[in-house]
Amino acid sequence: MKVGIIGLPQTGKKTLFQVLTGSEVHEAGGPAKPIPGAANIVDQRFDRLVAMYQPKKETRARIDLVLLPKMEQEAIAKGDIFRDISDVDALCHVVRAFEDDSIYHAAGSVDPLRDVETVNAELLLHDQVFLEKRIERLEAGLKKVKDERQAKELDLLRRMQAQLEEERPLRLMELVEEEELLIRSYPLITRKEMILVFNVGEDQVGDTALLAQVRELCAVGKMEAMTVSAKVEAEIALLDSEEERREFRSDLGIEQPALEVLALLCLKALGRISFFTVGKDEVHQWLVRVDSPAPVAAGAIHTDLQKGFIRAEVIKYDELIALGSEAELKKAGKLYVQGKDYILADGDILNIRFNI
Repeated sequence: MKVGIIGLPQTGKKTLFQVLTGSEVHEAGGPAKPIPGAANIVDQRFDRLVAMYQPKKETRARIDLVLLPKMEQEAIAKGDIFRDISDVDALCHVVRAFEDDSIYHAAGSVDPLRDVETVNAELLLHDQVFLEKRIERLEAGLKKVKDERQAKELDLLRRMQAQLEEERPLRLMELVEEEELLIRSYPLITRKEMILVFNVGEDQVGDTALLAQVRELCAVGKMEAMTVSAKVEAEIALLDSEEERREFRSDLGIEQPALEVLALLCLKALGRISFFTVGKDEVHQWLVRVDSPAPVAAGAIHTDLQKGFIRAEVIKYDELIALGSEAELKKAGKLYVQGKDYILADGDILNIRFNI
């Protein structure tokens, strides 16, 4: 599962990508082709479990990221960028909200809401053009040969076309499984979940005014939004210790690290939750789809655990933190034994019993 980072020129998406992945992007002004990377998920629950168990090894979950070429008119006209965008599972649109006279803006001024609408309009247009061509082909084919499957597809695409003509992204449409299968291979960009990341200046860190401005826009377009100062995060990343980083954030009034907020929004967009396995040997964070049963979670750890699944011993993270140890949990009767039908909850701590 991949999250694609997109945006207009000079938005700071390259800086944000470098902070998230810890890797350098050497192309001047941004990449000419997609650059893959991976980011550790920043999760305070993981850190508290590491502090509690003091394991020999600690393994965070990771998200695959792709830094996509900047959305310049030339790239949009060629269409290559849309092929790159269609290859990811969710989109992180970095929007410039910082003022800096030394950094040009393609539109001549800083206006975050305008830029969001500009990019959204291009994505809507891409899907409209694709659907128009596909509908024409289906209509021509059905005149020659009647085909029930193609007739259903044509009906669905016409409904999708009407949705786009109302300037409403396709992710707002709820489709049944049969409909999902009909369009599974199509490069429809507005079907993807969207996260807006407003790159603000240092003086705007912690200011919620911009998020208040876009609240209705996000609700109507089914988008998530957050603010981050990529410049500040880059400075924090250069500090030597986590203690120094915490002090820096505290001085700026940052309660929750922006990268933690972004990780949570990415997981939400990808339909994923976290669970943990713990012990003196290792504390490990795993990702699994929302609503996964316990054997599927076991399979995320190792296929043998899913094949031979007997039961899962489940600890609730909040209860463990409140009581302070597994021993106290057992005394309180808070160690839960669950079978194959148990649906995993975010933050569960699992111990899988299995037999091959």
